[in-house]
Amino acid sequence: MKSILVIILFFPFSSIAQFEIAEVFSSNMVLQREEPIAIWGKTAPGKMVEVKLGSTLRKSVATKDSVWKVYLPKRPATREPQSLIISSGDTVVQFQNILIGDVWICTGQSNMEWPMIKEQHWQGEIYDTYQPYIRLLNPPPTGRNVFGVPYTDSLVKRLTKERFYDWNEWKNCDSSSIKLMSAVAYYFAKKVFSEMGVPIGIINLSIGGAPLETFISIEALSQHVIFRKKVNKNWLTNDALPVWIRERGIQNVGNNNNVPADELGPNHAYKPGFAFKAGINQLRNFPVKGVLVYQGESNAEELERVDEYKELFKVFIKEYREAWNNSQLPIYWVQLSSIERKYWPMFRNEQLQLLKETNYAGMAITSDIGLQNDVHPRDKKTVGERLARWALNKTYKQNIIPSGPLPVKAIYVNDKVIVQFDHMANGLKTSDAKPLRGFSTDGQNEIETNFGDSGIVISVSSKPQFIYYGWKPFSDGNLSNSENLPASTFKIRVK
Repeated sequence: MKSILVIILFFPFSSIAQFEIAEVFSSNMVLQREEPIAIWGKTAPGKMVEVKLGSTLRKSVATKDSVWKVYLPKRPATREPQSLIISSGDTVVQFQNILIGDVWICTGQSNMEWPMIKEQHWQGEIYDTYQPYIRLLNPPPTGRNVFGVPYTDSLVKRLTKERFYDWNEWKNCDSSSIKLMSAVAYYFAKKVFSEMGVPIGIINLSIGGAPLETFISIEALSQHVIFRKKVNKNWLTNDALPVWIRERGIQNVGNNNNVPADELGPNHAYKPGFAFKAGINQLRNFPVKGVLVYQGESNAEELERVDEYKELFKVFIKEYREAWNNSQLPIYWVQLSSIERKYWPMFRNEQLQLLKETNYAGMAITSDIGLQNDVHPRDKKTVGERLARWALNKTYKQNIIPSGPLPVKAIYVNDKVIVQFDHMANGLKTSDAKPLRGFSTDGQNEIETNFGDSGIVISVSSKPQFIYYGWKPFSDGNLSNSENLPASTFKIRVK
């Protein structure tokens, strides 16, 4: 429950119950700078609501459907704590210690959800987690860490769009509040703040195991010529969805007739459109700076799901930019790491192709920090800081190399293939001072590779169709740039 200051002036308790403020608002929050600030909620139709932020006062009258909304003028970033006072009749609610800065939404599955207390650097980082200009909103989703068993009655009751996320309240960043917060999000925020000095707010909507489909609305999926098949029947028996997530769903809710349901079947965190309806839909009036995504593991286990992922993620991007009415909304994602999983090289390449086809986007490469048999690499500091590089370069316009080498083209000349790259920084090198490895012409048999004046050079007896790099599921490729940032897995056609 939120801790807010409510002043009661001579009115019965029932009138408080008629006055609601959207759950994203609380003390200690960050409001997005340089954007009109929307404050909204519900009260009795026709009732006047006043909202005051600093010296700025705005008023609104609740509509016939009980909704009230106030827009405050945009403001520059400030580290000076602000107070927000909302009043209606004799009810006064005050939120305190508010900053104006940049708000980032973080979403995805368990690697984004992974908490600081379980992160590789936690024991050393705990002494530096008091970050008063970083604020955290970390609403846990219903069913977190409940796998392989039926949901209890108390969990089932929370499977509605209103109750799925427990919105709790914004927290100051310190050694207590950060323990269960996304480690990737924390390291991202810390890096951006250290470089820019702008207060950072993080809203963590990640869900362990969740497929991309749950973070996209039913409407967007149903309007797509291919992906409409994902929302045409009970999701638990729909072969157009990942097998693994349907198995988990059946274990949790498949045999319980009391679970809230509709024509697409019982509600669940993995149900298409459900996390969008319960999370993003509640925030679309709340301005944000951008979106961070670490997702894909649940969509990377079947070839059909791998092949469609790039286009599915494009639907995700389009919808989120439409939700905030910002065609340039930054969206930065994490490329899956290395692991002994059959289709992951192809999946990583799909994510790379998505980057090449998307504006105002970036991709943090993590193939060098994966674990051979564990889907959860413990080093989230590297991931968060690599996401921050993209934001600092593209969103904040800083002179920083955002990525490791990304292939531009492969050219066949005189029994040699020359592969050229973006983001070479001050030059290419190997990450371990050993000879180059990880390249092939068939995705299987490694071939000798050397550095050239404009990239890397591969001697061949005839022109190959493709050059592959990092194509082992658990990649041992060692190409990097002078900033010690690894090259992406890729498959590129030779011209």
